[in-house]
Amino acid sequence: MSHARIVGAGLIGTSIALGLSKEGWTIEISDKNARSAALAHDLLQGSLSDGSADLVVVATPPNEVVATLKSEFSANPKAMFIDTASVKTNVLQEVETLPALARQFVGSHPMAGREIGGAQSAQGDLFRGRAWILTPTSLTSKSAIELVEKVINDLGATAYHMTASQHDELLARISHLPQLISTALATTVIRGNGIELAGQGLRDMTRLANSDGGLWSEILIGNKEEISRAIKEFVAILKSMDSSIQSNDLQAIRSTFDTGRESRNLISGKHGKQARPYNYLRIVIEDRPGQLSKIISDCSTIEANIEDLSIEHSPGQFTGLITLAFLEEDAERVHAHLMNQGWNVHLA
Repeated sequence: MSHARIVGAGLIGTSIALGLSKEGWTIEISDKNARSAALAHDLLQGSLSDGSADLVVVATPPNEVVATLKSEFSANPKAMFIDTASVKTNVLQEVETLPALARQFVGSHPMAGREIGGAQSAQGDLFRGRAWILTPTSLTSKSAIELVEKVINDLGATAYHMTASQHDELLARISHLPQLISTALATTVIRGNGIELAGQGLRDMTRLANSDGGLWSEILIGNKEEISRAIKEFVAILKSMDSSIQSNDLQAIRSTFDTGRESRNLISGKHGKQARPYNYLRIVIEDRPGQLSKIISDCSTIEANIEDLSIEHSPGQFTGLITLAFLEEDAERVHAHLMNQGWNVHLA
């Protein structure tokens, strides 16, 4: 039986622990925050054990990764090591000054998370269907890479290899910049009255603004050069759009929207696969308990899979609007079935 030591009982560390425990690993998990450690221990009852670690997972805040790796390597010299930090260049540069550790270390970054962190948000299947980036050192052994790839596969993720610099440039664009935009947008829209009238679009755009500012401060400073480049590119596009708007250049505005729509379609869809086109059904419901569960139950009776859903409420009204996404081959029969069940359904 394999044994893993997890250092850091936050969302990622506890989710890894829960996932590995389901795969038969015994787990040892620690955190300098006693409450986080206690909650993680309660969640992992039956899987906890002390012993010689085969794998040490460092899931600490970015500024603590290198120091934690050094101390854990001293205590577990035969183990393999991974981190989960979302900035890689600085970590690998420091690890490579320690050849013995570098041979047993694989930089890693699971591309999964939730806007609310902590062990209380942990899920054993958090990584299923997600990408997991690996950035080995120049000295990393083949056996270390093979073990880490097996762990990632056991957790349901797919491993992708790249250099630390490639990782940091990529994450600046696809993760760090979106976080900044969401936070900046949420900060901007509170200026003035009428925020209570905002709809689902603004809620979707500002979802990431709930993220932990302490953690993100470390991430942003740790990747400041790549983030600065990404910000400048984004600001340049905004300035170009502003110029087009002020000059009444309809064609330029449309062109930017076309590019944005085409780019969005390149973003991976469900389970990390290529996004598929959906048909949408909009259902007006009474705002009372049990409505959503009944709709889901009615869909399940004809074995129709709901690919996505959203819920909106209108201020001052006692109705809600549920939008369900289905594959094209399912949408028409679901529409007919729900209409027969008495639901107020509209094809989008």
